[in-house]
Order: sequence, then structure tokens, then C-alpha cells
Amino acid sequence: MFEDKIAQLNDAEELYTPIPEKRTYSVAEIQEILEIGKSSAYALIRKAPFKTVKVGSTIRISKRSFDNWLDSMS
Repeated sequence: MFEDKIAQLNDAEELYTPIPEKRTYSVAEIQEILEIGKSSAYALIRKAPFKTVKVGSTIRISKRSFDNWLDSMS
């Protein structure tokens, strides 16, 4: 019985796929975090006090650099 439980746990581990750590924010996420509007978010991004990258027409903001910038504001 104990061996069966161990086998079940081992099987469950094999099925577990860890979720990769989030590395970027979208503009909408920046809006939500800062509680600002879309135009204010884009104006802030244009100033680029943190690292951004444009992929096609989509802008992504480095989570690490944004979080560091936000922490430095307090």
C-alpha cells in the first residue's frame, strides 16, 4: 500500500510541468500595475526609464527592469 502511494506520487511528478517565470509585461499589465490609462502608459514607455522591446507591433517591457524602476520610486 505504501509502495502504491509512492508510485502515484512519482507518476504525478512526471506529469508536472513547471510554468516558466514571467519575464516581460505587456502595456496593459503596466496600466493595471500603475493604475493609469493607455495614453499615460505609452507616454511612460516612450520615456523608457526601463528596458522595452518591440516585437512586430507589440511592445514588451522587461519585468526585471520595470520592477527595479518601480522599487526605486518608493
